[in-house]
Amino acid sequence: MIKAGIYGATGYTGWELVKLLQRHPAAGIAFVTSQSQAGQTLRDVFPAAPALRLVAGEDAPLGDVDVVFLCLPHAAAGETALKALAAGARVIDLSADFRLRDAATYAAWYAHTHPAPHLLDEAVYGLTEVCRAELPGARLVANPGCYPTSVLLALRPLMLSDMPIAGPIIADSASGVSGAGRSPTATTHFVQVAGNYAPYKIGRAHRHLPEMEQALRRWRADAPPLLFSPHLLPVPRGILSTIYVTFAGEVDEDDLRARYATAYDDEPFVDVLPAGQLASLAHVNHTNRCAIALTLTGRTLILTAAIDNLIKGAAGQAVQNMNVMFGCPETSGLI
Repeated sequence: MIKAGIYGATGYTGWELVKLLQRHPAAGIAFVTSQSQAGQTLRDVFPAAPALRLVAGEDAPLGDVDVVFLCLPHAAAGETALKALAAGARVIDLSADFRLRDAATYAAWYAHTHPAPHLLDEAVYGLTEVCRAELPGARLVANPGCYPTSVLLALRPLMLSDMPIAGPIIADSASGVSGAGRSPTATTHFVQVAGNYAPYKIGRAHRHLPEMEQALRRWRADAPPLLFSPHLLPVPRGILSTIYVTFAGEVDEDDLRARYATAYDDEPFVDVLPAGQLASLAHVNHTNRCAIALTLTGRTLILTAAIDNLIKGAAGQAVQNMNVMFGCPETSGLI
């Protein structure tokens, strides 16, 4: 039995992890933490939750677990990872602290000195479909961001090809409100969101941009720049990314579909939809799936990619990574 601890269990992602691990045939929850609600139970926060006692992070019994999931803000996650690794636990970090390879880039985008720069080269970027071979021996896994998961899975078959792309690549992505976390703000409370649809940090301003470009350039040295425009969608959960890629020469749709079939036909959680279908939230919400659709218009490929931001974009992908790390069937607890 894999003994797991969850830091930040009272956030939306932490609660999703609890639900997934509760039904996992080979894992159990050893502790759950909350700084603001320590001493209460998780059921006091989420009425449908088990009555797990919430402890403060500094009181978590790290010696009792095999793996910890960090659903914490950036910087706090990195500091906690250091303690967990020192105690012998393996770490799956759902914050941004170990996604970027360069500490200076991290500091520039997150306005914080990296708490553990010596671990950046060790951390495995946990896009499971890509890093599967690296996971069994990993001590530290950086779970990808939710937006990047949708965009990168959609683009990877193209990045591994030699098809000439006339950049830039444009990604318009829309996320449900849970992507902003549990704490309400002036832009995320119900009255502001309901009946509205708003872009934010468009172009090259969002913190997920360097994460996505880092991956694209690892796969393809001449990857074009990415223009990324996130939007707040007035629904509780789900991400839909619409991505535009223009090629420098003529392209054949059958060839494109063959490339995506080669990449994903054997993947349990990636569905490339048949011609004529478009990805939507209805394909994926409350699952660990990513649905990808291809529409070719002249030399421009329009990709639509959908995920549940809380599951494939966070907790589900974290459990998928845990499964591979510990030798469980990859689908355990997820289907």
